Amino acid sequence: MYFSELNLEDNILDALDAMRFEKCTPIQERAIPPLLEGKDIIGVAQTGTGKTAAYLLPILNRLATEQFPPKAINCVIMVPTRELAQQIDQSLEAFSYFMPISGVSVYGGNDGVRYEQEIRALKLGADIIIATPGRLISHIKLGNVNLSQTSIFVLDEADRMLDMGFIDDVKSIVKQLPEKRQTMLFSATMPDEIQSLAKSILHDPVSVEIAIAKPASHIDQSAYICFEKQKLGILRHLFSDPDLKRVIIFSSSKVKVRNLAAALSQRHLNVMAMHSDLNQKQRDEVMRAFKNGKIDIIVSTDLLSRGIDIDDIEMVINYDVPRTADDYVHRIGRTARANKYGKAITLVSPDEQFYFHRIERVIEKEVRKDPLPEGLGDAPAYEPEAHRNSRSKNGGRFDKRSQGTDYRGQKSRRPATNNKKTGAKDSRPKGNKHRHSRQNRRHDSSADLAKKQE
Repeated sequence: MYFSELNLEDNILDALDAMRFEKCTPIQERAIPPLLEGKDIIGVAQTGTGKTAAYLLPILNRLATEQFPPKAINCVIMVPTRELAQQIDQSLEAFSYFMPISGVSVYGGNDGVRYEQEIRALKLGADIIIATPGRLISHIKLGNVNLSQTSIFVLDEADRMLDMGFIDDVKSIVKQLPEKRQTMLFSATMPDEIQSLAKSILHDPVSVEIAIAKPASHIDQSAYICFEKQKLGILRHLFSDPDLKRVIIFSSSKVKVRNLAAALSQRHLNVMAMHSDLNQKQRDEVMRAFKNGKIDIIVSTDLLSRGIDIDDIEMVINYDVPRTADDYVHRIGRTARANKYGKAITLVSPDEQFYFHRIERVIEKEVRKDPLPEGLGDAPAYEPEAHRNSRSKNGGRFDKRSQGTDYRGQKSRRPATNNKKTGAKDSRPKGNKHRHSRQNRRHDSSADLAKKQE
């Protein structure tokens, strides 16, 4: 199905046309029509299926065609991480390029100036706020925000909220919302707690399930069976190739991430670390340096395993075997995006063999085992059943939750202007640009927007 076949406002179709988005993904095709009708929805879809547009486009359509209370927070989008909040905020800017829609992202880790902007936006009203639970709870307790007139509520990556311990916060926020509202819940999996939450917050929802249970076929997956002390030597071998760039290395802890980044830096590799101890400014600097090609390697915790939109990652290396099959698929889903090819290499120590074997069973694929590079000594035998009772060094018991890949949250990098009323980001175009016909606008805007896409 094409976006032009949906009952979307011309201003939204104009933005999609300028961004060269023509065909709907399956989640968009099945979710947008009922959402345009005002129905609640449960969307079971991995990040990577285009679900951001699946809910943003109907929200924008409602804001453009219906009357909402003045100075109210009309829509709340809850997300588990600040990185995902930023990404959705950028997507909002792109999709609402020709619309007078105001939006603000609300998350921790900002300076005092940004915090004051959040307060002004929340008190004066914004069409859409994109918030992490902790930060929004803080504003609610301080009396900075009134959600009693909110018409639309979106809970994105609900299972991730559960994993991070945010469900009680989400329930507290829902209590601040009016009973009469449109609610959308999106989750890669539906564990019992999420099913219970869905029953309590949604009314007669439409269920849409788009199952992507395996890594993309164009990811070349391989593994090295090795001892823990051989892992750094394998990395040194891999990076002896001077052409290897655009790499993310995932490790299990902040301490390992810092130490590994330092060890690679000593070998004169362009590398930076990413973990939760960094403040927002530092995280932004790392991502900006990587996107601009100033560094070749990021060593990260699972902070970068979801919700990050970079399309040209050549290789993902799991320095430690991830705790779940879900985490594995999300990690390696950072590469081979936008129909490109990529490589994913996992380093498997004896204590991790059983967990890696369980991942292979869940994704229904036996990952190729490559021989160790010369000079590193003998490798241990791959005997996962013999290590069934071993305690993993990277996260304890294996958790067989679902698995899935991530997809780019279709977005533009067009700089946002400031909303003078709220201090929030506002995607409103200058002058009467949004009143031009779609036909006349296509030529002067599509090149600009397309050029600024990620």
